[in-house]
Amino acid sequence: MSATIWFTPWKPGPAGEPASGGSADGEAVVSVTEFTPHRPWTAPGVTVAGIALRQVWQDLEGAVGLWLWADPHPLRPRSGSVSVWRAERDLYAFVARKDHGRIMRSYRDRGSMRSTTWRTEHFDRDATEEAARSLLSGRSAWPA
Repeated sequence: MSATIWFTPWKPGPAGEPASGGSADGEAVVSVTEFTPHRPWTAPGVTVAGIALRQVWQDLEGAVGLWLWADPHPLRPRSGSVSVWRAERDLYAFVARKDHGRIMRSYRDRGSMRSTTWRTEHFDRDATEEAARSLLSGRSAWPA
């Protein structure tokens, strides 16, 4: 694994806006995804697809916030997301979206994917980012 992992700036969703009465400081579900393409030239397309989904983030019911991340290793690039949701049903609704499904079908045979989720009683953005970085850098093990 590369020592360099780039994160996009935090993008709040509608459930993360304090004015909306969202759960920015309450209970949350965190999802971390990682896609490793079989061939490095697949990575740019995956990145563009992730950025396109990020553009609709503010419209997603139950979305608290999002980081996209990338490991730019020249021979073994990886990328994915760290998304935070008000509840599991909100995460599942996003996964079921047509645009998300289309991207997953387009790339499922072009690399390997893994993900994990966890619940937190009190969402802390800094602690969540650190936990995700630890997982993605290999300092913490992916759950079996």
